[in-house]
Amino acid sequence: MQRWWKAAIAVLTVLAAGLVTAAPAHAAAWSSSDKFGSWSNGGYTVRNDVWGGGAGPQSIWANSYSNWGVWADHPNTGGVKSYPHSARNIGKPVSAIGTLTSSFNVSRPGSGSYSSTYDIWAGNNAYEIMLWMNKQGAVGPIGSKQTTLSVGGHTWDVYRGSNGANAVFSFLRTSNTNSGSVDIKAVLNWIRSQGWMGDATVGEVQFGFEITSSSGGLNFTSNSYSVTSN
Repeated sequence: MQRWWKAAIAVLTVLAAGLVTAAPAHAAAWSSSDKFGSWSNGGYTVRNDVWGGGAGPQSIWANSYSNWGVWADHPNTGGVKSYPHSARNIGKPVSAIGTLTSSFNVSRPGSGSYSSTYDIWAGNNAYEIMLWMNKQGAVGPIGSKQTTLSVGGHTWDVYRGSNGANAVFSFLRTSNTNSGSVDIKAVLNWIRSQGWMGDATVGEVQFGFEITSSSGGLNFTSNSYSVTSN
């Protein structure tokens, strides 16, 4: 009887040790399931930003402004549901910016409808410049195609339009990539050269995932992201 009891204790001890080992090493520095949950870190702001109609649940986590991600379960219906992102404010006119570059690295699902994209605001939000680094499923830009162009280190299909509140210039990379760097100042200079925008003050440089659908729940991760400006 005594040997049986000792054996049972030994089995329970092993099981308990296994449970401890299986637990995550640490939790994220910040997380939220609030639609507009936000967190400031290192001069950046990370936002959940579930702004579209008919959205489902979405939760965000972040270890830093650079390393963050979301789990999103948005229905397979049209229209953008959310734009979880990390943002850095610039606050200078284009002409006063010496350099403005950014790099990114993402892990993304092979299903759903979304784009991994920069959203750059200028002229007190009169101008919206989107740089689509990849796209998946039934998504497309606002406006009409203007040209195919190589600028800022990438080749893009360029679209121009309006969402009713501001002008939108969308640069869709001609092939998908999950990592890289982009010379944003060069893109802004090109837009100015077309007469589409004056010497506007650049506000936030945002990068994240513009999600239209992710039915069943999908994970999107920013492995790294940074903006360099002077």
